[in-house]
Amino acid sequence: MIRSNNPETIRSYLSDASNIGGGYAEEVVFPVNEQEVAQTLDESSLSGAPVTVSGNGTGTVGARVPFGGIVLSTEKLGGLKTIVQSQGDNWHAVAGPAITLKKLQDELSQKGLLYPPDPTEPRAFLGASVATNASGARNFKYGATRQWVRRLRVVLATGDILELRRGECVAGNDGALFLKGKRNSYKIKLPTYTMPKGKHSAGYYATPGMSALDLFIGSEGTLGVITEIEIGLIVKPLEYYSGIVFFHREADAWQFAEQAKVLSLKNRAEGKKDELDACALEYFDSHALMLLRSPYPHIPGRAQSAIFFEQDISPEARKKIEEEWLWLCRENHVLINESWFGKSSEEHKEYRVFRHAIPALVNGVVRRQKQRKIGTDFAVPGKRFLDLMNLYRSSMEGSGLRYCVFGHIADNHLHLNILPENNWEAERGWQLCHKLVTQVVAWGGTVAAEHGVGKLKKEYLLDLYGESGLNEMAMIKKKLDPAGILGRGSIFPDAFLQT
Repeated sequence: MIRSNNPETIRSYLSDASNIGGGYAEEVVFPVNEQEVAQTLDESSLSGAPVTVSGNGTGTVGARVPFGGIVLSTEKLGGLKTIVQSQGDNWHAVAGPAITLKKLQDELSQKGLLYPPDPTEPRAFLGASVATNASGARNFKYGATRQWVRRLRVVLATGDILELRRGECVAGNDGALFLKGKRNSYKIKLPTYTMPKGKHSAGYYATPGMSALDLFIGSEGTLGVITEIEIGLIVKPLEYYSGIVFFHREADAWQFAEQAKVLSLKNRAEGKKDELDACALEYFDSHALMLLRSPYPHIPGRAQSAIFFEQDISPEARKKIEEEWLWLCRENHVLINESWFGKSSEEHKEYRVFRHAIPALVNGVVRRQKQRKIGTDFAVPGKRFLDLMNLYRSSMEGSGLRYCVFGHIADNHLHLNILPENNWEAERGWQLCHKLVTQVVAWGGTVAAEHGVGKLKKEYLLDLYGESGLNEMAMIKKKLDPAGILGRGSIFPDAFLQT
């Protein structure tokens, strides 16, 4: 077992992209296999030492930041292990949790394959993306991480080991799950709350007839340590058609996205191939474009908003697809002569870099101002999308706070990022965000669509599920982690885990 109590080593594991600050730990352990993970957790359960599971530090809600005890780094737990073809074009891969999403995609690409989920941060570990049910730009067509996880191996806080395959252990009509570990069996009563529809990654997953592995997907390191993951794959699309289109009026961008969404869903439902069918639709408001103008000075000066679109295509259908997208652009007053349309795979890659640049720019501003990240992760039902946009605008106008809005417009999931310059502005920003939570929940939306709640936003779960919901979640936590060592401070306000 590799261990270190060197302060310089520990310092590298006391932060993530949330910039939450204040973390501390006594030791970092680096297990190299599942047995060493089990040994570490078994010993910690006996001693009562808190254990914070650490991925690659890309999270935005502080789940990786420890406040005492041990950091369990997953970085030595292996990469891609096997790629298997079953029937036809049905492929799957088995990997350890420590492979980055970029390395995973690069290795799969060499085999002509693709892992469809597309979280924004390519440096994120696969295991961490499972722990948060991460999604990203291609969620509109391919769904979030959950849809692609076929099997998990999980080490519980007691050192017991579960192997969970989708469809093999499902909840009964009474909402009970029976988990069988290497040492013990566990009867779990699922929470009775109803989760928001659509994108959602806040609290423990609970729905009738669910597979047991879904309980651990999105549990943010509070129920166990993921040591092996089996994921579904698809054959990599031969080509993509993409563009970044600019608008003088923000309302035109919203209408463009809505029409693209409706056409895509219609063509998909009717099984039509070689028709307009976006796999990604990403939005940037004027404030986001202002930030992006520094690395991209050729953004049109009169652009007030933009949409990045992407569609996987067959080479023979490129001309037809291009014409359909151009028609949609003309219908919605796109600044066509000033917009960017991909004519090559290199340009497509450049546009994806453009899309991924905005969260990195936001995080850079937050770090320079020495503030915690204040960003919403709300998603709402489709009929409430314009209400959400108007709520963002009305809340920020006159606030005096710097901000930007960007994200997954096809999923009614846009991130409002507030960029405070001092502690006083930060306090106002957090107060404003909590007011927004109340309205989003009233509309049937979620407080966290893809990032989880971690330590930064755990209070939002009270608005979403109430005390009864959190008490039901706490019962699961206590059953699987009786010493309460895993992920202390994440998801649960302390009062709900006190006996």
